[in-house]
Amino acid sequence: MNAREKILGKIRNTPANASMAAIAEHLAQHPRGPLPPRPDNLVAHFKERALKLSSDVRETADLMEVPTLLANYLNERKLPVNGVCWPSLSRLPWSAAGLDMQPRPAKNQDLVGVTGAFCAIAETGTLMMLSGEQTPATTSLLPETHVAVLDPDRIVATMEDAWDMLRKEYRQPPRAVNFISGPSRTADIEQTVTLGAHGPYRVLLILAPLKF
Repeated sequence: MNAREKILGKIRNTPANASMAAIAEHLAQHPRGPLPPRPDNLVAHFKERALKLSSDVRETADLMEVPTLLANYLNERKLPVNGVCWPSLSRLPWSAAGLDMQPRPAKNQDLVGVTGAFCAIAETGTLMMLSGEQTPATTSLLPETHVAVLDPDRIVATMEDAWDMLRKEYRQPPRAVNFISGPSRTADIEQTVTLGAHGPYRVLLILAPLKF
């Protein structure tokens, strides 16, 4: 048996409950390190950071206004008005706003993807996304335009707070946790920043209470 087989065998033979208990014990025995001062206004701080990352931000106090905000955004930029959305957002009045949003995972031809987010991090302007059957990762990664509908109450101060929220609300973590900080970018070619290199060209964040 080689080293790889030994490691995988140890993982297979470890009960899931024991693994979670070990993680909880490890976290309890390792106090959190120094943290930056907590912003007075998490929403304002998150918006400031997100804008610096080249994200666009819109706000509404009414979830049902989200399709209209998105339609205006797409029309202003002459972008497609059809795309895909997470199933949890299928009840929004897309067609009334002139949009065609299909509740399914994104495919190569889909240019607009609308998602929610597990939470957001004010310190860095970052979205925390969890993969799952109802929250397909492709919807935020494949389309050229990613639209995230975010509840302001789900904005936390730091990444440590985001992980605390995940551990509190989920018995076990999902298969994948993705962090999105603005549009995809790279500076590999002559140190020139290029957007949309490995994902969306643009990110629109719509802050709205997620209550139907």
